[in-house]
Amino acid sequence: MSDALTPHQSPGASAGGHTIVITGNNHRVRVIHGGVTMADTQAGLTLAETGLPDVFYFPRSDVNMARLERSAHTSHCPFKGEASYFHLRTEDGLIENAVWSYETPLESAVQIKGYLAFYASRVDRIDQTS
Repeated sequence: MSDALTPHQSPGASAGGHTIVITGNNHRVRVIHGGVTMADTQAGLTLAETGLPDVFYFPRSDVNMARLERSAHTSHCPFKGEASYFHLRTEDGLIENAVWSYETPLESAVQIKGYLAFYASRVDRIDQTS
C-alpha cells in the first residue's frame, strides 16, 4: 500500500496521538432541515479527527448561503485554527451557530478553507449517498 497522498487527502496534524485526516468525498452529501435542502454537494471533504465523528465540509458554492447569517461566535482548535460561525435561517426561526467555517485555517487543515460544516445535532439530517 502506498503512502502517497491524493490531491484531496492530507495527513493533517498529529500530536500526542490526536490526528486529523482530510479526504475528498465525491459521494453526494446533503443537509436537509424542515424539508429544505440547505447544502448539496458531490465535491465535499470529509474530516476525520481522533475521538470525534467524521465531519462533512461543503464548498460554499454548494450551500444555500441565503439561509446563513454570520454570527459573532468564534472558537479555536489547535489543529484547525479559528472557526467562525453562522446561524441557519429556517421556516421555524433561527438555529444559532449551526454552521462553521475555518476561513484562515492552520497549515495542517488548509484544504477546508472556504468550506462550511453543519452541526448534525442542529439539523434534521445529513445524508451521504453513493
